[in-house]
Amino acid sequence: MKKIKFLKHLNKSEKLKIVEVSESMKDSYLEKAKNCLKASKILLKNELYENSVSESYYCIYNSLLALLFKIGIKCENHSASIIIFEKLFADNELVKILLWAKEERIDKQYYVETQQVIKVTKKSCEEMIEKAEDILLKLRVIIDGLNNEKVNQIRNSFEKLLN
Repeated sequence: MKKIKFLKHLNKSEKLKIVEVSESMKDSYLEKAKNCLKASKILLKNELYENSVSESYYCIYNSLLALLFKIGIKCENHSASIIIFEKLFADNELVKILLWAKEERIDKQYYVETQQVIKVTKKSCEEMIEKAEDILLKLRVIIDGLNNEKVNQIRNSFEKLLN
């Protein structure tokens, strides 16, 4: 219930809204996701691990935004985008990965290394890139499987969540 209240609050403040289905926005976000993945790999090769983690996360996030635009949902909040995916697609395994990636990005982007924070390693970067590639692929499969009827069903479910 707390998650639904959060979505309703974002909807009232217009940071979350139902918009026209947009193939061009979907395509743009998928392109952005691919570019983030490329950037992440370049950063990894140059041992810029924190930045690589962030770019891997943005590959994942932009893939998620592509899916949302495919069904006509505009969301300006990272957490809410994940909640929407959870509520509309009920894929707990992907939700776990989305939440993990978001936390990894926050830890690496906003906090400096201390004794309490685990150092970003090449291995952890490679894991993040692997997850980003996997999510990009899985979300593209979901997107490609959405026909107009399914999109309308999902939009109706989303409208019911907000009412």
